[in-house]
Amino acid sequence: MSNICIVPQLYCRQERKSRDRKLSRSIKRIRADMVEISKGHKRIKEGQEEVRGRFEEISKEAAKLKEETNLISKQSAANQVRLDLMFQIVKARSENDTARDAVLTQTLRELMASKTKLPDEKKEQDLAS
Repeated sequence: MSNICIVPQLYCRQERKSRDRKLSRSIKRIRADMVEISKGHKRIKEGQEEVRGRFEEISKEAAKLKEETNLISKQSAANQVRLDLMFQIVKARSENDTARDAVLTQTLRELMASKTKLPDEKKEQDLAS
């Protein structure tokens, strides 16, 4: 009878070892998968940081371009006003309208003088007014 007890125990031990080996292999495989997933997450995170950095650079560049465009637009408008005044002066002179010529010329001079003032001088002049 003692033989009968030994066989099932031996069989149970071998079966248990076999299950343990399978479980161990499964755990190793899962750990390897987890390492790969972790590496994938890290690559994704680095990619997102890179994209975020590029997006910030592009946003800064867009803001700078918008500011430059606004400045060019303002300069263009100011140039147009001066050109209109000059045209009116030429027209007044061609019509021998000296009074109108004098007023327009003085307006143009004042406009040019205010354009060439430094921003600090403009602030002082505005405060004095």
